[in-house]
Amino acid sequence: MASSSSSTAAHPKILEEIVEAGKKAFDPTNDASTRESGLRAFDKLIERTPVWKLLPALNTLIKPSVLPQWLRDPLVQTLTLLPLRPTGVRGTMEFVFSVHPSNVGRTQDAKAGPQKQGASITHEGVAVATKLLSSVPTSTTAEAWFEGISGQLFELIDGTAGPELAKTASQIVGYGVLGNKQYGAPGSPGWNAFVQPLVQDINPTLRSMGNPDSTAIKQENEGIVDLSCDRVLTTSQSLKTSLQRLMTLVISNSSPGLCRRLLRLVLVQIWALASWQNPPPSTEENFVKPARALLQAYLRIFGNSESVRPFVRNLLCRGATEGSQSPWEYRLKGKGDIEITEPRGLDSTSGIELNWNELEGKAAKLVEFITSSCSVTEVSSIFLSLLKRCIETAEKTNDEIKIDLRPKDEKADSPLQNLFEVTILQKLMDKAPEKLVSQFDQLLELVCEVLAADTKSKLADDLLAVVLSLLNLVITAPTFQKSHIKPEGLKIVESSLERLSNEDRPQLSPTARNLALLLKYRDEMEQDDVSASAPSTRQIEDQRTYKLAMEYVTGGEDNPAPIVSEGLNLLSGLILKDSPILDIPAVAVLLSTLLENNDDYINLRVIKVYTQLANKHPKSAVQELLDHYLDPQEKSTTDVRLRFGEALLQVIQRLGETFIGDVARQVSETLLCIAGRRGYRAKTMAKQARDEKLRKLKKKKEDEDDDMDLDEEEVTEEERARNDILAQILHGWESKRGAEDVRIRTSALSIFGAAIETNIGGIGPTLVSGSVDLCINILAMEREMETAILRRAAILNVLSFVRALDAAKESGRKLGFGLTDESREDIVRTLQYVAQTDNDGLVQQYAKDVVESLENWQMASILPPQESTSSPGLTRLAGLHINPSGTLVDAAGKPRPRIEEVE
Repeated sequence: MASSSSSTAAHPKILEEIVEAGKKAFDPTNDASTRESGLRAFDKLIERTPVWKLLPALNTLIKPSVLPQWLRDPLVQTLTLLPLRPTGVRGTMEFVFSVHPSNVGRTQDAKAGPQKQGASITHEGVAVATKLLSSVPTSTTAEAWFEGISGQLFELIDGTAGPELAKTASQIVGYGVLGNKQYGAPGSPGWNAFVQPLVQDINPTLRSMGNPDSTAIKQENEGIVDLSCDRVLTTSQSLKTSLQRLMTLVISNSSPGLCRRLLRLVLVQIWALASWQNPPPSTEENFVKPARALLQAYLRIFGNSESVRPFVRNLLCRGATEGSQSPWEYRLKGKGDIEITEPRGLDSTSGIELNWNELEGKAAKLVEFITSSCSVTEVSSIFLSLLKRCIETAEKTNDEIKIDLRPKDEKADSPLQNLFEVTILQKLMDKAPEKLVSQFDQLLELVCEVLAADTKSKLADDLLAVVLSLLNLVITAPTFQKSHIKPEGLKIVESSLERLSNEDRPQLSPTARNLALLLKYRDEMEQDDVSASAPSTRQIEDQRTYKLAMEYVTGGEDNPAPIVSEGLNLLSGLILKDSPILDIPAVAVLLSTLLENNDDYINLRVIKVYTQLANKHPKSAVQELLDHYLDPQEKSTTDVRLRFGEALLQVIQRLGETFIGDVARQVSETLLCIAGRRGYRAKTMAKQARDEKLRKLKKKKEDEDDDMDLDEEEVTEEERARNDILAQILHGWESKRGAEDVRIRTSALSIFGAAIETNIGGIGPTLVSGSVDLCINILAMEREMETAILRRAAILNVLSFVRALDAAKESGRKLGFGLTDESREDIVRTLQYVAQTDNDGLVQQYAKDVVESLENWQMASILPPQESTSSPGLTRLAGLHINPSGTLVDAAGKPRPRIEEVE
């Protein structure tokens, strides 16, 4: 890997060595002893040759018709097993990224070496690498394969090669291995290699469950056992590494299902670490922060009463959950490290020790996580669920009267767990009272139920105080109206408040009296201000959903990919419902910001939302895309602009027949402006001058460094010429003298061709004619090697024009314009010249195909259109057999073959 050019091209010397060694090892005409000694030599050659040299060499040799089958098969097997070698996984990934077509034209560092910044990593390249590394070769088992590559992938996930490769490795594991039912299910080879080692380090109970024969101990130097010290089940370093790897896997993959599958086995343990009380700085950074990120991601995606229940039931958990075989726990040691230990002594106690300060702190932490991660509706649902459970377990003065809201098959909770629920309930009412009245009907129903029960038999004053506080929240809500309460419920509330006001219950009577007056006062105010318009229930719900979606999407690095994906889903739902809450310009700007980020999986979701937005609001969506695609301020890179071009293409195709009017005109004019060669980009020109100067200095330094020179005898004249041509093409793609980039111009022409085929009538004759003239001028004037892709796009644009005319003719659509014979002859003449003289083979082939298409279209345009249904003519008259069209028919009335003279 001495240079970027040599990194993907195999040297003839290594090719020759592999072929010669392979012939001696696998030639069936050799005797057994020769093949045996040849096989040893072949294995030694493969073993001592670096992976980065073997990959391009073997990839060249296994091409069809290059080698005989008896030699090709062993080389294919050798190539498929290369990822099992040290650095084999990374070498495979980098080789795929460097040779994949999506990486063409990307500038790379001239020096060889691993990719530190991942500049050449594309979505298509990741997809290919994922398929290669997640496919088990036939020569090995799935267990051996995944165990062999898991260590290398984990090293990449740890960030040893940079954040980009860490993210890519996580996506390979998440989508390729764990996303496959065969390998990603619990207990399968992929799960055992990539997930089980992580979750069992965080929850050692899973270690004994997953492998009963394991010792379940990770302690060094245990030759002498000190019974006075607790047994270490997971060292602090193992716990730290597993936490970081699990966090990287979750935040790098946008699949909510994968997030649930990875975290469901360690939820309680994640909570115990995330809620650690007063952690030192190193503990906060290495243990608490990753656990907090995982907990917030889980709650934001799956925040509801059921998902919160494990945290409530295990509020003071320090490690092992209730019912575990061994009472292990997380323990802080020395310099802020946390390890997992199991007591050895006989006096070790299991269970939870109640500490009031810890209980208050943990409850406040959980409420903070719930209110910051869950939506208003979810917070209200969690609150109601806790309130129902508290009411069920509250003390009653009369045992005959009970409010049983718990399912029959559910066991009663311990008093300690009831205390947890009450504490969290109080914290929710203190910290977020405005979020508790979201589910208005259910809350009022619960209040009325408690008040009705108190009418029959007095309940505890503490419980009624909570209920009256909730009623106060409801009445004082800005959107409250007395008519919102059902008549029977209103009757219960008014009578109960009047009764409590007159009773001798100091804790309740003043509150009930004030609430009765407030309810009456609010009712009179509503009568005086009837014209005051309150938002509807749907508007309130949409507003909350929109606010939550914006929080998820705009969280930056704090929100991992699954959270952003969930936010986009919420926005998509609002767009499809055509919600009036949406701020369309703000949403369009937000989507553009996301599209500028280098996350292809999120970008695909953004483009989908863009198409939905354009379907409802085409002008705003298209304008935002055009501004970033044109990039008049020269702020975006070529890759980012091409990404906006892809989004614009899908929007145009989604609009279909509605791609007309000002939208079509504006898009077409912008595309033709970009595709032309008159664009001047001053900032780009200055940057290119600096890059060119830097490139010359770097080349001069490489020429002076003898150690970095390639062996001239290893590069043939043909390869040297080909490398020079490729370098010239890649360098020529960039803007020259401040002109527009050739790749952007090609993209614009391609998008315009798709727009013509989508709705040529909406674009109009002037712009369509201008595009054809532009294409002809490009073919005639821009004939350099580096503009070959532009000429290809120009020819295909002409083909799109012909296809659109033919489609309009077939459908019977009247366009009002077409292709005259004179223009057609000019186009054919130009294309014929290009087909004979162009220096690019694809351009020549495209030109021949389009000439043939034009000739076929001319022949088809001469023939009269065939009508699917003909009106009854004279041939339908009874008793007559008349053929006014002159067509020869047989006795059955079917046309007969005829001979015609054609000029």
